[in-house]
Amino acid sequence: MEATLQTIFLLGFAAYAARHALPAYIHKAAWCIMNCRTAVLGGHVEVCPEGHFERNHYNSCRHRICPQCAFLQVQKWLVRQQARLLACDHYHVVFTIAHELNCLWPFNDKLMTDTLFNSARATILELLADPKYLGTKPGIIASLHTWSKTLILHTHIHCLVTGGGLKDGRWLNLRYDYLFPFAVARVLFRAKVLEAITQALDKEKLHLPDHLTDPEVRKIIKRAWGKKWNVHIR
Repeated sequence: MEATLQTIFLLGFAAYAARHALPAYIHKAAWCIMNCRTAVLGGHVEVCPEGHFERNHYNSCRHRICPQCAFLQVQKWLVRQQARLLACDHYHVVFTIAHELNCLWPFNDKLMTDTLFNSARATILELLADPKYLGTKPGIIASLHTWSKTLILHTHIHCLVTGGGLKDGRWLNLRYDYLFPFAVARVLFRAKVLEAITQALDKEKLHLPDHLTDPEVRKIIKRAWGKKWNVHIR
């Protein structure tokens, strides 16, 4: 049997779901992947008007995460992003949240996603607005990744950042051969993420897992403050 994502899900998802509490959107995505282009989704028939040829086709699930359906969309997205790239150096910056916060993600995926994007963007813009590093506004393309290669929850965001920016209609290149110090970036990023989560908790906009109380979540946030967060710049 060919080791496609569909066959892997068919072989192992039921057992995995039985041992883990998964949100509804993951069950929906898994169902789509497992049933894509099968009789479960129905089908259609391709027929020659002269009756020389007939072929059955099962319908696609059209879920954005399904590799059978999304491949063409991904390629089109890459072409669009490549067309946006400027003729300058680019830096690959990866921001990763502390794993202590993973317990909050399945219950607050939109809030946590917005927090991650906004904090990464604000960190880059704040540092590169400093004349010490650039003194202007760069271009950024960002993409969210929520899983590791081993299919565990590992939320991080990849940013492609221009090695320069516009100021008063002029393009300025970086003064040095690096974007900004990663040690400074990870402290600033950590502060922005944790302050946003704490604010959401204070305003009761953060949905808590059944097994965690408000004081316990605040202890998790406090532990996250004490860790060195992962920020990679390449």
